[in-house]
Amino acid sequence: MYKKFETELAGRKLTVETGKVAELSNGNAIIRYGDTVVMVNATASKEPKEGVDFFPLSVDYEEKLYAVGKIPGSFNRREGKPADKAILTSRAIDRPIRPLFPKDFRNDVCVVATVLSVEQDNSPEVCAMIGASVALSISDIPFGGPTAAVNVGYVDDKIVINPTVEQRNKSRLNLTVAGTMEKVTMIEAGADEIPNDTMLDAIKVGHEEIKKLCTFIQEIKNEVGKPKFEYTSFATNQEVYAEIKENFKERMYKDVQAQEKEIRDANMDALAMDIQNYFIEKYGEEETQNKALDIANSIHDLEKECVREMILKEHKRPDGRKIDELRPLSCEVGILPRVHGSAIFTRGQTQVMSVVTLGTKSEEQELDGVDDQTSKRYMHQYNFPSYSVGEARPSRGPGRREIGHGALAEKALVPVIPDEDIFPYTIRVVSEVLSSNGSTSQASICGSTLALMDAGVPIKKPVAGISTGLVTSKENPDEYVMLTDIQGIEDFFGDMDFKVGGTKDGITAIQVDIKNDGLTYDIIKQAFERTKIARDYILDEIMLPQISEPRKELSKYAPKIITTTINVDKIKDVIGPGGKMINKIIDATGVKIDIEDDGKVCIYTDDSEMGRKALKMIEDIAKDVQVGEIYDGVVTKIMNFGAFVNIGGDKEGLLHISKISNKRIEKVEDVLSVGDEVKVKVYEIDSQNRINLSMKDLEVSTNEEEKE
Repeated sequence: MYKKFETELAGRKLTVETGKVAELSNGNAIIRYGDTVVMVNATASKEPKEGVDFFPLSVDYEEKLYAVGKIPGSFNRREGKPADKAILTSRAIDRPIRPLFPKDFRNDVCVVATVLSVEQDNSPEVCAMIGASVALSISDIPFGGPTAAVNVGYVDDKIVINPTVEQRNKSRLNLTVAGTMEKVTMIEAGADEIPNDTMLDAIKVGHEEIKKLCTFIQEIKNEVGKPKFEYTSFATNQEVYAEIKENFKERMYKDVQAQEKEIRDANMDALAMDIQNYFIEKYGEEETQNKALDIANSIHDLEKECVREMILKEHKRPDGRKIDELRPLSCEVGILPRVHGSAIFTRGQTQVMSVVTLGTKSEEQELDGVDDQTSKRYMHQYNFPSYSVGEARPSRGPGRREIGHGALAEKALVPVIPDEDIFPYTIRVVSEVLSSNGSTSQASICGSTLALMDAGVPIKKPVAGISTGLVTSKENPDEYVMLTDIQGIEDFFGDMDFKVGGTKDGITAIQVDIKNDGLTYDIIKQAFERTKIARDYILDEIMLPQISEPRKELSKYAPKIITTTINVDKIKDVIGPGGKMINKIIDATGVKIDIEDDGKVCIYTDDSEMGRKALKMIEDIAKDVQVGEIYDGVVTKIMNFGAFVNIGGDKEGLLHISKISNKRIEKVEDVLSVGDEVKVKVYEIDSQNRINLSMKDLEVSTNEEEKE
């Protein structure tokens, strides 16, 4: 049955419709926010998925270009694989809802958010996050929501909820925060050096709006929600767990404390084998085989219990560190000889190599999405090969995790990338994970800062990244231990991965993954304080002693840039019909040329002499011809009475035979041919704007200089 619900969000009407379309899905909602319309459908399989030990949730955010009146630019003119921004939005929808499903639930759940119409002032991403909560809450799928999300900006020193395009263009903060009535469940932010206190205030203001939305969604659920269906539980068999715990906990507790990841993994493999043999000896192979999944789940749960108990009760970590102690850190720059900039950053057994490439304006990344950003000049990409975790798997290209980590590092560094007017290069940074034991995205931020400075990119300030973890008590949620610089096992068995990148003056990026029911303000505040202390230490003690500032000169292998500005009216002359003139300059000099609509010209070259030649050719075309000016010209036509010489663009002048040389010349062909490059001086522009040229005047000047 069709129902429509309305509320207000950031002074604008938000409408939820359900029961009108897609009636075969378990839950459906259409969210209207201004002229932005997003449809969200949630479906679940009737039976659990076989052979998995995790909850199989998939979230897809589908950008339809008809939503903004565009036809896709692909060959077959239809949407292809999702753009990076769509993938990042899918991850943002996933993270706050995943912890709210039952831990023992194994049915497939698919959430599909389809963007149908976009008004740029009203974010379709926020609508999709709200719509996912509505669709799941009113469905019969077991879900512990509602949850909700808002975008938060910081404009003219004021916190703004769901900023408009005009406000976003001035905002120092792009924060997406999600939460329940009680706690914050997801934080994603890019920021221009925002202080800890301001960031926390922005999160609190956002959470107040989220509480109102959760109340609104709960009212919808109360009116049209379906009863939740019964499902097959995959909870750990408590009898098997109790037996393993009784016989093997002491050994597990000891073996899990190996400092090296590979030794710890070997310990766990050996322990699992011994537990398997124990059950075979006691119950026989057939019964052990029947209990295989229960045994595996119990081993996992016991390891988790040991790690958490060690941290929570004894404040001990698996590798022996104190709760606020960083792993051993080191870094190195200039490690690759022919690239434009490179560095390796190592944090314990996590190691990342970042490489910088500088390119031309035309090499900017073109974006084909539903928002108003069409290109970007700074690109950060992250690769996570299987060898980095000691596995033998073929590479399949970047997945959602790789795209997400690359985007986080990009957010962290964008605020310190120099403006195009200062450094007119396109910049690509690639972070290659060489070894992984947690916090590779934060190592990417550190390594990339070093690589950018090694490349001579005049970044405004160096940036470092660090993550904190959390272990909370089941019995008392107010009892918790926060860990600085978490490794893989602490992330895997802990309750959060709170990643923060920033300079010494403020935060530039945040990404928070939460596995429990959410974070209190006190935990968030403490995480900010911990990461600030750690960032300052990494910058002062590790990174800056290696390279204290950007190199003064670019790599000899990087393209050099010569810039100039020409009159906008002269752009067409420099380009020429069909690009004829600019291609002629490129062919003659081997440079690359970018011309912007405001008349700014960038010449990229590896040969300074050719760059200067191209610059002169452009300036000769762009400037008005003046009497007394000297030009480099090309002979275009030979006549009995002289030669016609092109002096740039469509400007051509007559070089009369009497003006070629002080010596007597019988025939023009004796000294000049079509295509010859000559240096000429404009000695006259007559009443009909005809240009008269001279080589003889230059010859006289040269002779006089020689006499002196």
